[in-house]
Amino acid sequence: MKNITLNNGLEMPILGYGVYQISPEECEKNVSEAISVGYRSIDTAQAYGNEEGVGNSIIKSGISRSEFFVTTKIWFSNAGYEKAKQSIEQSLQKLQSDYIDLLLIHQPFGDYYGTYLAMEEAYKEGKVSAIGVSNFYPDRFIDLATHVSVKPAVNQVETHVFNQQIKPQELMKNYGTKVMSWGPFAEGKNDFFSSDLLQDIGKKYGKSIAQVALRFLIQRDIIVIPKTVTKERMIQNIDVFDFELSQQDMDSIFKMDNAESLFFSHCDPDFVKMILSYKI
Repeated sequence: MKNITLNNGLEMPILGYGVYQISPEECEKNVSEAISVGYRSIDTAQAYGNEEGVGNSIIKSGISRSEFFVTTKIWFSNAGYEKAKQSIEQSLQKLQSDYIDLLLIHQPFGDYYGTYLAMEEAYKEGKVSAIGVSNFYPDRFIDLATHVSVKPAVNQVETHVFNQQIKPQELMKNYGTKVMSWGPFAEGKNDFFSSDLLQDIGKKYGKSIAQVALRFLIQRDIIVIPKTVTKERMIQNIDVFDFELSQQDMDSIFKMDNAESLFFSHCDPDFVKMILSYKI
């Protein structure tokens, strides 16, 4: 497994296992399987409702907590200094851990400045090893990063071959912030899993479309957290460190970029109203 170094010197695996949309009942089983095939970085969130499953699977693995890298996120209904402080403690309890490796603001809504202040405090107290954000567009990212004392280590955003985050990644480099991809397979949109280009490139290396897509992001220094509930695909997704895409292949994939979301826009009032209705 390749590690990536964050802006505070902390190392984290560049590839991990995401548990978005995995039910609380199934999470423990799925994470345990992921651990069994070699995953040590797990990405969860308060809004996923499965932090307990992640914590249980790590405890039951018998592997030292120090071998794992756990990411979770604060939901906007826990935004603001006091609520965020309380929610951090709740996440620690659910994860059955004394610390969180990476803590992110999940959405750029509510009092996220107060939330970030609580995160900075937890970071300085050693309850959190690194802090950052998720789904922050460049304008809000720059504003936040300019006014905080601990620069975001990570911005987790929709990143895949159709939305490659080229310009935002360059911008975030000015703050030492790494891009962390959610949806690295575009959730199958745009006929992702039948792409002739990715399939042809994969054939040259004896790899699948999914493996080519992950390798493309990894070679761009982007953290990936592919999600699957199938053990065979867990094994396939982590098997991306024994080959390297040529510059010609990288350039071909760069041309697939449409530089726009396949899912939603935080600038769309209807989307904002919809997501703000989801409380935890």
